Amino acid sequence: MSTPISCPCGSGKPYADCCGPCHAGKPAATAEALMRSRYSAYVLALESYLLGTWHPTTRPVSLDLAPAPKWLGLSVKRHETLGTDNAVVEFVARYKVGGRAHRLHESSRFRREDGCWYYVDGEFPA
Repeated sequence: MSTPISCPCGSGKPYADCCGPCHAGKPAATAEALMRSRYSAYVLALESYLLGTWHPTTRPVSLDLAPAPKWLGLSVKRHETLGTDNAVVEFVARYKVGGRAHRLHESSRFRREDGCWYYVDGEFPA
């Protein structure tokens, strides 16, 4: 029997029980779950998922995922619900490009419409 693949989002759960169902079409239950699934989608270069979970008012036409960075880990700092259909998730994602380590620290805004969460935009705290 093979060991389940650990989810790239760092939840400690198997991918099949964490971000996998979102990538297969199941709506994320919370803004944090969507943010984690989007991080995993960046790790797995799932451009169509990333675009599909981006709010239509701020969604780019396409993403340039090449060259893909080596994603090293995700740390969720804060998940704050603002009413029933808005939320903020603050996170730090670590990655390497060309052998150099980087950190992406973002406070992301999410909106729920018709039962589905969408990434709207983000700010980069100093």
